[in-house]
Amino acid sequence: MGLKEEFEECAEKVKTLPKAPSNDDMLILYGHYKQATVGPVNTSRPGMLDLRGKAKWDAWKAIEGKSKEEAMGDYITKVKQLMEAAGMPA
Repeated sequence: MGLKEEFEECAEKVKTLPKAPSNDDMLILYGHYKQATVGPVNTSRPGMLDLRGKAKWDAWKAIEGKSKEEAMGDYITKVKQLMEAAGMPA
């Protein structure tokens, strides 16, 4: 299985976790997913009243220098860690 296929599979598997990941883990996943699928941040930072949007944008911006492949690999690793922590097969 190629990297892209494994990434897409993990993007689906993470939705099956019995309990939603913590906010910190969700931001890590979001940033890596966006970097892997879109590339570097291509939007302006949300306004100060959009706390959720700012947190997501910051998570994406924080890994801006990573290649799409690196972001995919890190996303896969994080999903596997979350699945193992939940007692699910990775």
